[in-house]
Amino acid sequence: MELEQAKQRAEELRRVIERNNRLYYMENAPELEDFEYDALTRELKAIEAEYPQLVTPSSPTQHVNEAASSKFSKVAHTVKMESLQDAFSFEELREFDARVREAGVEPQYVVEEKIDGLSVSLEYQDGRFVRGSTRGDGLVGEDVTENLATIRAIPKTLPPGAPEFLEVRGEVYMPHDAFFALKEEQELQDKVPFKNPRNAAAGSLRQKDAKITAARGLSIFVFNLQQVRGRSFARHSETLDFIKQMGFPVSPRYRVFTSIEDALKEIEAIGQMRGTLAYDIDGAVIKVDDLAAREALGSTNKFPRWAIAFKYPPEVKETVVREVEVSVGRTGVLTPTAVFDPVFLAGTSVSRASLHNEDIIRSLDLRIGDTIRVRKAGDIIPEVIGVSRHGDGTEPYRMPDTCPSCGAPVVHLQDEAALRCVNPECPAQSLRNLIHFASRNAMAIDGLGEAVAVQLTERGFVHTVADLYNLTKEQLLQLDKFKDKSAQNLLDAIEASKQNNLDKLVFGLGIRNIGDKAAAQLAEHFGAMQALAAASGEEIAAIDGIGAVMAQSVTEFFARSGTADLLARLQAAGVNMEWHGEKKGTALAGMTLVVTGTLPHLSRQEAEALIVQNGGKASGSVSKKTAYVVAGEAAGSKLTKAQTLGIPILDEAGLYRLIGQQPQE
Repeated sequence: MELEQAKQRAEELRRVIERNNRLYYMENAPELEDFEYDALTRELKAIEAEYPQLVTPSSPTQHVNEAASSKFSKVAHTVKMESLQDAFSFEELREFDARVREAGVEPQYVVEEKIDGLSVSLEYQDGRFVRGSTRGDGLVGEDVTENLATIRAIPKTLPPGAPEFLEVRGEVYMPHDAFFALKEEQELQDKVPFKNPRNAAAGSLRQKDAKITAARGLSIFVFNLQQVRGRSFARHSETLDFIKQMGFPVSPRYRVFTSIEDALKEIEAIGQMRGTLAYDIDGAVIKVDDLAAREALGSTNKFPRWAIAFKYPPEVKETVVREVEVSVGRTGVLTPTAVFDPVFLAGTSVSRASLHNEDIIRSLDLRIGDTIRVRKAGDIIPEVIGVSRHGDGTEPYRMPDTCPSCGAPVVHLQDEAALRCVNPECPAQSLRNLIHFASRNAMAIDGLGEAVAVQLTERGFVHTVADLYNLTKEQLLQLDKFKDKSAQNLLDAIEASKQNNLDKLVFGLGIRNIGDKAAAQLAEHFGAMQALAAASGEEIAAIDGIGAVMAQSVTEFFARSGTADLLARLQAAGVNMEWHGEKKGTALAGMTLVVTGTLPHLSRQEAEALIVQNGGKASGSVSKKTAYVVAGEAAGSKLTKAQTLGIPILDEAGLYRLIGQQPQE
């Protein structure tokens, strides 16, 4: 490759890699699989090695990719949280061993599973959990203490005899059962589901609302002692034993080996059993055990020289497509699923994979009888990645023209890849609507899960969600596994749902593009279902954070035949139709404020809630549109930027004066 070609290719690779870094670390929605990302990174490294003059300080090969989000306060790490160099062959691991020995170290190695999650630091003072933060770029991370405190596996207090100060590093992950439950809930609500457990864990830990984090079933494995006062250790394996004694869940499989070949056998063994694990690993890690030797080996500007991570290759198998099943979702979207001869992938037998939409089928040129290549994205979700060869006499698969549930014609709405059934009486949609209506974030009807919903619709007891409020105990006793007590419990839960606030009902109605937060905004703004139903698209779109697309979905829903009758039946049944939340003040109407630093009496969340309660908008970043910055102790870059832009600075007392209230001690 000539220099000019290499330069162009390096620039292209950097753009793609940095884009995926942003999607992976900040938005938890990567476009590339790990092995695809790794291949691009290795290609860029090879070009930069051949043409050193092309290396730039901003190249993704020269820095840790993750950055601290502006949503959270920043934490400067006392001990750098380094990332690991990746290896993709055993020969690279043997070369690592040779480099360690050439540096004068006769190593023992600890081999551990490489948990695929989000790296965090946990700090303990006098045996109490005082702060938790993400890795960020290794030097500065995000303060996510409140969210980490919701993870049950993280000890909040340490046993007697704990050191005065302790900092450990671990990997927050989402177990497979929690991931599949979350994915099912997201699909039920027509949200784009997280792609894999790692992104689900990162997205869940970075929630502004700690209650959401608490509900996501996260866990942690601790794998390193960052710093400790009053204790000393000679080996990494000793620190893991000590961490375990302190009550932390440590790396589930760590073993010490005296030769690199034995370490490689352990990596092979981990690879063979990774499909049976209840959590994701994306590799195995080899670490020098002797801590003094680690100090001697040191680090590059990006990686420690005393550790390396082996990345397992993705497993791809061929199989034959036997049919394509098409299901109908809650909003009428038709989703095709490939059904193929079972293959064993990443520890389980797989025979189905979503094809998502017509465009995907067309891009694959998929046909019944084709031999296809299948893998598990992130070792979890089966997906078809290509067609190896077409079957004899096959023709390209075409999506149906009519709904497989009700037979009504399907439509291709503008700017959508999906086909939709727009028949409001479609049985498949009725079932999914019922399940959504009863779900936790909607009307929260305990005991009305999918299995019960299926029976209610199949027996004809429920056609729309309004029919729930006419159910009798006699009807429920006809359902499988229902006894007198369980029937009464469900009736009680249905009765209790009538008292829910308006936002729960708005969300439960399943209006396209309206999630639970948008439902709360609409309910609070209009105050009553009648006012929301009568609102124009312009009125709805004018609400901050709603916009034209969501407004159109709302107006289309209320204009649809049957909606008025449904609402009338719900109201007649006694379902609450009004917003009962606290009325917002107007002192900060139209203003955007930013809270930074530590205030004397208010937490940042409390200060932001106070701003919102008085009609303002609480933002996490400073811009020219910011009206005021509320600054406390240790205010950092946000305060500096505000001063540069000439934005007025308030202290806590100044915020209270602005809203016309007395400070509360």
